[in-house]
Amino acid sequence: MAILVTGAAGFIGYSLSRALTARGDTVIGIDNINSYYDPALKQARLAELTAHAGDRFRFARVDFADELALEEAVAGQGIDRIVHLGAQPGVRYSIENPRAYVRSNLVGHLNLLELARHGGVKHFVYASSSSVYGNTPNLPFRVEDRVDHPISLYAATKKSDELMSETYAHLYRLPATGLRFFTVYGPWGRPDMAVWGFTEKILAGKTIQVFGHGDMRRDFTFIDDIIAGVVAVLDNPPPDDGLEKAGGSLAPHRLYNIGNNRSEELTRMIAVLEDAIGRKAETELLPMQPGDVKDTYADISAIERDLGYRPTTPIDRGIPTFVNWYKGYRGL
Repeated sequence: MAILVTGAAGFIGYSLSRALTARGDTVIGIDNINSYYDPALKQARLAELTAHAGDRFRFARVDFADELALEEAVAGQGIDRIVHLGAQPGVRYSIENPRAYVRSNLVGHLNLLELARHGGVKHFVYASSSSVYGNTPNLPFRVEDRVDHPISLYAATKKSDELMSETYAHLYRLPATGLRFFTVYGPWGRPDMAVWGFTEKILAGKTIQVFGHGDMRRDFTFIDDIIAGVVAVLDNPPPDDGLEKAGGSLAPHRLYNIGNNRSEELTRMIAVLEDAIGRKAETELLPMQPGDVKDTYADISAIERDLGYRPTTPIDRGIPTFVNWYKGYRGL
């Protein structure tokens, strides 16, 4: 099976591409390798992919917000399915650089939908985000909940992606599944995420900034559990049977939460990190940042019911795994 993976040099895109090629699929990976965080990390992921996947992985550096460049990059590839993971991420960055989000997350998403529509793609899987839930007081977050009040532009673009995908599923019967990811961490992760940033600073003896005065909770989800969910979804496109799907659509369009199904206090995550590193953290407690969500907690009953998905990695095991990888990556 030939699968197009966008954001292939990113954290989840790299991890998924490696899993798919390991089972024998061919992956066409695209990424623009922008400088939102260190491009050297993205290049290192690509080098790992090439070394392990060989000719089952083909890569093109392309900006999928450029429709002509995208079409040229994938012409003649015979793509069966698309996993659209590429995006401009980050809640706080969206306040400083709003146009980057409109271009990548809105224009880019539309370009991929058009590619899927005209290419006869059998399943269009795309990344949404737990950020769409905003500050709803209802915990855990369910895919049936209304998400009409985003508190960041990033969240608003992800909600828009879900709406565009619903339209294409309705008009063109394009099988599509949106995945609301919850705080993904693990080896080859992202430097802008808390687990990486805190690890880096604690090891260096620097002070970590803890927002919300530490009174925040996150559904930390290990990368292996995320990939297990994405692969299960990819292999099971929603049927066009007129019945209501997860998320409420009558078209062939589903929405799933992929999380650990456990909401951990930020202070407990830091304590687990301290144990794994063997050093206490120096902390600076700060107020909530604009656009930040106070608590996240995934109800995964829909994907568990439909696909048998169940995460298996608590932070007590996942965080030490990340710390060991990080030390190796940094040569510590």
